[in-house]
Amino acid sequence: MARYKDEQCRICRREGQKLFLKGSRCYSDKCSISRRNYAPGQNGQKKKKLSEYGTQLREKQKTKAFYGVGEKQFRKYFQMASSSKGKTGEVLLQILESRLDNVVYRLGFASSRAQARMQVTHGAFEVNGQKVDIPSYLVKPGDVIALREIRKDNGAIKMSLEETASRPVPAWLEKDAEKVSGKVLAVVAREEIDLPVEEHLIVELYSK
Repeated sequence: MARYKDEQCRICRREGQKLFLKGSRCYSDKCSISRRNYAPGQNGQKKKKLSEYGTQLREKQKTKAFYGVGEKQFRKYFQMASSSKGKTGEVLLQILESRLDNVVYRLGFASSRAQARMQVTHGAFEVNGQKVDIPSYLVKPGDVIALREIRKDNGAIKMSLEETASRPVPAWLEKDAEKVSGKVLAVVAREEIDLPVEEHLIVELYSK
């Protein structure tokens, strides 16, 4: 799948807000938004008024960046949400939150979603006792996600666990820090998703 290869901080500056793409750096004074809160490029400091379409497009691009998802996969998730019961926008966010890489990040087992995606791809985690190396794997209530025993001595993972030890875990997840495991308790509710996303704009964009 094609993936954005540019400097991650440029994405945040383009959207005008923190997307927390670089883990602990985003919480420090080194964050680009804290130092240069304007779009990248020579015309970045000029204020541009977006059209209705432009506003909807930026919201979609921002949401894709949050979760590290490409256009083809994002559209697939939207189609899944459209054919499901409930509000399409909310269901779309629930699907994105159910991705294994996002759950690993939410549990505090990685400092960023990008790092969580890499760890999952390298086979560091298992779901219900079975190794899963697909970041887009969708977990469901009752699933148990755990760091595989052979990975518990990995230096990079140990460092990530130390960095995220104090990060709060969402109510729809249960974390066992000692065992480096977590359980999905329920489908995430919209009010539990703390990302600044206006999903109705995405629905409007795809409905045209």
